[in-house]
Amino acid sequence: MSGAQGRGRLALVTGASGYIGGRLVPELLDAGYRVRCLARTPEKLRDHPWRARVEVVRGDVVSGEGLAEALSGVDVAYYLVHSMGGGDDFESTDARAARTFARAAGAADAGRVVYLGGLAPTGRNLSPHMASRAEVAEILRAGPVPTVVLRAAVIIGSGSASFEMLRHLTERLPAMTTPRWVRSRVQPIAVRDVLRLLVLADTLPAGTDRVFDIGGTETLSYEEMVQRFAAVAGLSRRVVIPVPVLSPGLSSLWVGLITPVPPTVARPLVESLRHDAVVEREDLSELLNDHHRLGFDEAVALALRRIDEDRVDTRWSSAAWPSAPSDPLPTDPDWSGGSLYTDRRARIVEAPIEAVWRVIEGIGGRRGWYSWPLAWAARGWIDLAVGGVGPRRGRRDPERLRVGDSLDFWRVEEIVPGRLLRLRAEMRLPGPAWLELGAARVRGRTVYHQRAVFHPRGLLGHLYWKAVTPFHGVVFGSMADNIAARAEHDAMP
Repeated sequence: MSGAQGRGRLALVTGASGYIGGRLVPELLDAGYRVRCLARTPEKLRDHPWRARVEVVRGDVVSGEGLAEALSGVDVAYYLVHSMGGGDDFESTDARAARTFARAAGAADAGRVVYLGGLAPTGRNLSPHMASRAEVAEILRAGPVPTVVLRAAVIIGSGSASFEMLRHLTERLPAMTTPRWVRSRVQPIAVRDVLRLLVLADTLPAGTDRVFDIGGTETLSYEEMVQRFAAVAGLSRRVVIPVPVLSPGLSSLWVGLITPVPPTVARPLVESLRHDAVVEREDLSELLNDHHRLGFDEAVALALRRIDEDRVDTRWSSAAWPSAPSDPLPTDPDWSGGSLYTDRRARIVEAPIEAVWRVIEGIGGRRGWYSWPLAWAARGWIDLAVGGVGPRRGRRDPERLRVGDSLDFWRVEEIVPGRLLRLRAEMRLPGPAWLELGAARVRGRTVYHQRAVFHPRGLLGHLYWKAVTPFHGVVFGSMADNIAARAEHDAMP
């Protein structure tokens, strides 16, 4: 395990596998900090370019596991954990995690806590997610360690859920019927400014314990944001027709249909727009002597440029979809945790192993799955209809994958470069499922191998596998054939 390097102040980053946390780590390193990351699954950080420069502690803010070790000697702890996907009891889970973290930070005599919350008006009936984030801020501030809370509204940056929602709505709908929240006033802020302010928050006077609102240079309605985005992207002016009948639930389903953001993630974003989200008191700039903010158009142009150049460092989908901790791994023997159904395929490929691996690592996203496109699309839309992640999360990078990346409705669980890619399904299924793609040299020839694995839960799980088995020859068989053919084509002189 690599240690936190350097002699600067020691910063702990929770949520380092998430959108903000994954970008904050290199910012802190560049600012001279020693960085320690707390992660439930440290393997998800393995392939980040900054991994060798930080210390990683396995732990969990809800159970308290590893917190004493993670917080030991810490000068500043960044708390970047919240339940975006929801769940039946996310409010109490978030509150319990905050209390556990606050107590542990006090016991470790941490210097300060910095928390990124949501910008919302005071004294209003907030949505459950916004109320939960406000409660977390109060819990952390009530703890024994001085806490700086930064509250931001819509964050504009490549890969953020808010930006992806805005981008896809605008690009795909020349005319749209929208809820009344498109008239709410919002003060969006560039992710670059959010990251800089998070780092600078540690330079506030010792003992500072208060809430700061942060925003960009302009206050806009969501409708104005749509029109400004269209102008920056070179699109025609959009027709926006607000109607009073779309509830947050219906709005989130509509957003999930049009954009890659699934309804479970879209709902808190939509609910946060029901009220104005405008900076109430702007004094952080004076305290930090930091007055530069990117304008909305500049932030959008920068985000689009990074997308065009395939330089999206982290995405909203970087955070893992929840799964049962007791699930077996596909590498376990069949008797471990119950029966496993498998579908195995292998093909001899007249191409170097490197050519096969390039096809494997480039799978998904715009390239698709080298199989029956209609079947994959239909499975994704069915998943979206039942509250799953849906088919269109795409890829973070078109050529390279790393552990923890989302890949359409899969997540990268393991990579052995040149040999194995293991994906774990994040679609709604009656049991966990994996897809393994790999390559090997056998008796002097290149062999592509593929395995689909399903661990059924209950009778429904067994019936599900039996129902889809007749389609495996078309879906998985053609997938193996087409990947082998593509590798052979790419290897031709």
